Amino acid sequence: MSAVHGERPVYTNPVVRWIEYRLPVISASQEFLVDYPAPRNLNYWWNFGSLAGIALVLQIVTGIVLAMHYTAHVDHAFASVEHIMRNVNFGWLLRYAHANGGSMFFIVVYIHLFRGLYYGSYKNPRELLWILGVVILLLMMATAFMGYVLPWGQMSFWAATVITNLFSAIPLFGESVVAWLWGGFSVDNPTLNRFYALHYLLPFVIVAVVMLHLLALHQHGSNNPLGIDAKAPKDKIPFHPYYTVKDGVGLGVFMIVFALLVFYWPNLLGHPDNYIPANPLQTPPHIVPEWYFLPYYAILRAITFDVLFIPAKLMGVILMFGSIIVLFFLPWLDTSPVRSARFRPLYKWFFWLLLADGVLLGYLGARPPEGIYVLLAQLGTAYYFAFFLIILPLLGKLERPRPLPASISQPVLPQGAAPAE
Repeated sequence: MSAVHGERPVYTNPVVRWIEYRLPVISASQEFLVDYPAPRNLNYWWNFGSLAGIALVLQIVTGIVLAMHYTAHVDHAFASVEHIMRNVNFGWLLRYAHANGGSMFFIVVYIHLFRGLYYGSYKNPRELLWILGVVILLLMMATAFMGYVLPWGQMSFWAATVITNLFSAIPLFGESVVAWLWGGFSVDNPTLNRFYALHYLLPFVIVAVVMLHLLALHQHGSNNPLGIDAKAPKDKIPFHPYYTVKDGVGLGVFMIVFALLVFYWPNLLGHPDNYIPANPLQTPPHIVPEWYFLPYYAILRAITFDVLFIPAKLMGVILMFGSIIVLFFLPWLDTSPVRSARFRPLYKWFFWLLLADGVLLGYLGARPPEGIYVLLAQLGTAYYFAFFLIILPLLGKLERPRPLPASISQPVLPQGAAPAE
């Protein structure tokens, strides 16, 4: 293969050349994955985008194979999962890989999201890139919730009952929405069937949005730890081999953690009640969703009082969904012209408080809604919304950022050194 910079490469292999002339997927892949000019100062926090893509592929592959053996019927769903675990060749591995792969997917995406928050990756001209990322997060949540229902254990059934019932708080048409979600008058076979169909479909919708996400990323290029645009050729290097190697290191660490979960602690992030068949007549003592929904669950239960004319239940639902919706408006809520928290001393402190607040809300979501837990959840909820709606707009006007470097290369290259050709 040979090519001149800025021109389409010429392939020496006749088969490749024949395909490329009719369908230029090879040159497009090379442009996106090999020649893509990336900022030369990206650190390991930028690994998590590619890791999220790997986790998504892992979920789709294991999910398709599991679907071949699963039976979406309330009388057989639990038994079919046991059949997968006991009788299907390596079925236990498939199920544990799928269940823990979902947790790893959320861990990677949450780190990816907080990295974007820290380095200001949502700011001009990357607003749409950020918005598409939030859409992916919402689709992940919907997919994960529906997948949690499929084993049809005690926690699956009651989590589906509680969460779907939240829509009944919506005035006028809430009850109709709940009946539509259920496909009847309670969580039953129609509910399981539609959740199974949507759980299978939504990952492919996520793939489509991921493609748009990558297209938006390549339009203006990656952000970087300094948060300044790459202006000169020396500010960028090819994605391969510099970042493919770095991504390979990140993938190795990812697989070690993933293997530890699958082979040694497969049920660490699950709930033991889900190994009990669903029983509509016996309510578990403490209903909790999966761990990655716990912060939102804490926000939902934090509101124990009416707010003006809004009932407590409806206000909790509004705040729970609002905690995600507010992310869509983040590019306009943050009024500071500086992207990276490295140059924003005040923002950095508030950011770490937000991270601690998220961990606290996750802990409180797993606790019973009583006593000090309710008060802490209310304080955590108040800070979460204050960060986005009050602190960020004010910091942009009051904070005095540190001076920015003139270019990406300035703090990367030794003083006086010329970049390698």
